[in-house]
Amino acid sequence: MILHLDHAAIAEAAQIILRHGLIAFRTDTFYGLGADPFDRGAVRRIKELKGRDDGKPILVLISDLEQVDRFIAEASPAFIKLREQFWPGPLTLIGVSRAEVPEEITAGTGTIGVRLPDDEAVRMLVRACGGALTATSANPSAKAPAKTAPEVADYFPSGIDLIIDGGAARLERPSTVVDARVAEVRLVREGAILQDEIRRAIGS
Repeated sequence: MILHLDHAAIAEAAQIILRHGLIAFRTDTFYGLGADPFDRGAVRRIKELKGRDDGKPILVLISDLEQVDRFIAEASPAFIKLREQFWPGPLTLIGVSRAEVPEEITAGTGTIGVRLPDDEAVRMLVRACGGALTATSANPSAKAPAKTAPEVADYFPSGIDLIIDGGAARLERPSTVVDARVAEVRLVREGAILQDEIRRAIGS
């Protein structure tokens, strides 16, 4: 089922998440697969759907800054500096995860990537779904990320309870991913925010 992004679709998505279901939605970058990050069964379904057994953690989108504390045990000074500079925006920050974050999300690494998206409609959706959603890209492993709702439907003719059509992806690159657990941050993936911008922000 595909619904255009509006209040009715957001309400339907919230009910699906409560019922342990999966949605697909446009993030502030590409389309992502959404589930309650604390719903182990739903997160496992996402991995099965993608054919993913790479042992990598799954990133999480949050609706509001205070949601960070549900996932990050202690934010480093670098983490705080980067979120102040680039959030909301296409920057995924990796920190030490809280003990209660499921292993299905952390993949046993003890870390988690979190992003506050620069899109009010996306934040509204995530807020309605409990304040946080998984947002791993909506594509089978080894395929290109879906940039439109029809592409998601082509990739996954079954297995997703609702696809929310928020229009085409607004960026050509994924989020930048930075490991900010300690002062010496590490660029994991350069995306919409360039490496030089990260360097300037942290003063190195």
